[in-house]
Amino acid sequence: MDRSTRLPTADEIARINRTHMIDTPLRPADLLFVFGTREDAGLRADTAARLWREGLFRWSIVSGGVTPGSEQSECSIIKAAMVAAGIPADLILEEHRAMNTGENVIFSLPIIDAALGLQNIRTVICLGNTWTARRYPMTLHRHWPAVEKMLVTVDSFATPRALWHTDAEFRRRMLHEWDKIEPYKARGFIADWPEA
Repeated sequence: MDRSTRLPTADEIARINRTHMIDTPLRPADLLFVFGTREDAGLRADTAARLWREGLFRWSIVSGGVTPGSEQSECSIIKAAMVAAGIPADLILEEHRAMNTGENVIFSLPIIDAALGLQNIRTVICLGNTWTARRYPMTLHRHWPAVEKMLVTVDSFATPRALWHTDAEFRRRMLHEWDKIEPYKARGFIADWPEA
C-alpha cells in the first residue's frame, strides 16, 4: 500500500501542522534560496518578486535541473519569470543540474561561495512548496549549519493550508513528504531544524 494515500489520524495531522509546516518570522536576508519545481513556477517567481519588493533579500539563487518533458532547466524557467516580475537578473545566481533537494543545496553552495563568499551570507530565506515545508531548511542545515534559516512556502491549492488533510491531492503530497523526514534524517540527508 502506498502510505501517502492513507487518512492521517488527528494526532498525525496535529504533529505535521506543528512540526513540519513551520512558519518563521521574516526579516531581511542576505539570500533567497529558490528551490526548483515543475509545478507553480510562476507562483514561486511571483512570491520571490513580492519578497524582493518588500526588501527581504539582497541576492537570490535558483536551483533546479532539466526534468523529463522539458528542454529547459527549472532554474531557467523560474529565473526568467523572476526577472519578468521585476527582480534584476544580475542579482539571481543560477544552478542548473540539481534533480532533488539535496542536490539543490550541494550544487548551489560552490556557486554561492564563488559569487558572494559563503562567509558573507548570514541569513537565508528558503522558498519552496508547502508540502515539502521544513525539509528545505533541514537540507540546507545539514550542509550549511552556520546560516540563519527562514522559510516561505507556496502552493496553488484552493484548500487553506491548515486544512491540507481535507484535499486528496494536497494530503497525498504532504504525507509523501512527511514520510521522508525520519528516513532522510537517519541517512544523514537532512539535519534537525529548528534545533531543539
